[in-house]
Amino acid sequence: MPDHAVTLRVCALYPDLMNIYADRGNLLVLEHRCRWRGIGFEVISCGLGDPLDPEAADLFYIGGGQDRDQRQCALDLAQSKRQALHQAAEQDKPILAVCGGYQLLGHSYQLGDETLPGVELLDLVTVRQEGPRLIGNAAIQVELEPGQPRILAGFENHGGRTYLGPGTAPLGRILKGAGNNGQDGVEGARSGSVIGTYLHGPLLPKNVWFADWLIGAALRMSLPLSPLPDELEAAAHASARRAAGV
Repeated sequence: MPDHAVTLRVCALYPDLMNIYADRGNLLVLEHRCRWRGIGFEVISCGLGDPLDPEAADLFYIGGGQDRDQRQCALDLAQSKRQALHQAAEQDKPILAVCGGYQLLGHSYQLGDETLPGVELLDLVTVRQEGPRLIGNAAIQVELEPGQPRILAGFENHGGRTYLGPGTAPLGRILKGAGNNGQDGVEGARSGSVIGTYLHGPLLPKNVWFADWLIGAALRMSLPLSPLPDELEAAAHASARRAAGV
């Protein structure tokens, strides 16, 4: 039986530009886990210059990208999509941003003499500083639901260092890896329904429990999603954790 007679509508922001390290795989996981449960699934692409309708989707997603693509998207986000994203966040619609997309949800991203604007959904700044890129397999402990700690495992590769302000909490505590900046022991950021993280590779195939959490949050489901035969998914998660040394 279907979990719910509804359709999950996902808005993918800049899917042609912000898709480094197979981040589009996150959308495929959401689609398959919905369809296996009898939940409808739709993806709405929203690119450069396209208007963003906060009512047209239940979940908003933006992946990572190269610097040149990130510049274009930063300006477009700030100029034409900022208000709509804030409206979606005010309605508690999940917004998931990975790596480069995560950096654009803060106040700004400083690249040398250039400062890219952010949409200020998260109280954070990102700075490209001297030093090596933060690269490698990583794992963090998160608690999306009170009293239910879980582990997210993935891969990080970023030159920017992100620093959180008092208005935003970290997504999780680092178990292995560099995290936001290699210094403060935390990774990602969360404020209400808005979540940013540097973990990709892609993220959701390695952590299907997180995909299910996003689906449930987006559809406002009061009951847990029905279980799926997740032997392969569990093996992928275990492999990602082993790669990180957790």
